[in-house]
Amino acid sequence: MSYALAGDGARLFYTDEGAGLPVLALAGLTRNGGDFDHLAPHLTNVRLIRLDARGRGRSDWTGPSTYSIPQEAADVVSLLDHLNLPKVAILGTSRGGLVAMGLAATARDRLLGVALNDVGPVIEAKGLGVIAGYLGRRPAQPTWEEAARTRAKLWTHFRDVPHERWLHEVRNHYEETPHGLLLRYDPRLRDAFLPDEGAPLPDLWPFFDLLAGLPLAVIRGETSDILSPETFAEMQRRRPDMVGTEVPGRGHVPFLDEPESLSAIRAWLDLCRGAAAAPA
Repeated sequence: MSYALAGDGARLFYTDEGAGLPVLALAGLTRNGGDFDHLAPHLTNVRLIRLDARGRGRSDWTGPSTYSIPQEAADVVSLLDHLNLPKVAILGTSRGGLVAMGLAATARDRLLGVALNDVGPVIEAKGLGVIAGYLGRRPAQPTWEEAARTRAKLWTHFRDVPHERWLHEVRNHYEETPHGLLLRYDPRLRDAFLPDEGAPLPDLWPFFDLLAGLPLAVIRGETSDILSPETFAEMQRRRPDMVGTEVPGRGHVPFLDEPESLSAIRAWLDLCRGAAAAPA
């Protein structure tokens, strides 16, 4: 297994596969590099690097005070230094996209481009409420099979998802034990998230605007409760050159192997390759 060390000594688990354009995949708030299992087989001429953020997956669980976007952005820089990568294209799902926008402010010279999967500068309160409802809590279902069937029943904002896909999702999210399902992330992530619940969110538009000049893609799930149609439209207005798409039958977040997602990602990757080849 491969680990990089963060500035505070925390071990950060990552995978590194393929050859070509370096793409760093950053997962959502409670998730890990397995989020990109559905996309990976569709990528060609790409060096796909997946990072488990601290407190998630196989990275060290370092406590609520360290579970912040600035810290996670600094961890990305530590990983890039560990891999001797001067620049990378970042594909960020949800929280991972916020980290990518943070990097535009703190380490823009390390970015070749950014793709945002169902996230933007305005996070909808309804979606945050849904996250607060499950964050840090073990599911009531005792097995992967039961959890997958329950998710299929409850997640009606997703259409035409086969059972095998839901089973993959819960296997990635939970560990099955004789004592029930355990979270594959630090439950104390809830403590880092909830103190800000109900407080005004920071204005993230300046961070989005710092992506100017970088190849940008934005993918939105048709029924997303995190990225609204209004925010998506404003992102397009501010960045008319961005690759933007909405994925039908998907909420928060698209799996990224949908035809619409793949088309957007491939177009974005072509733009990133052009940026990588351009004279410094």
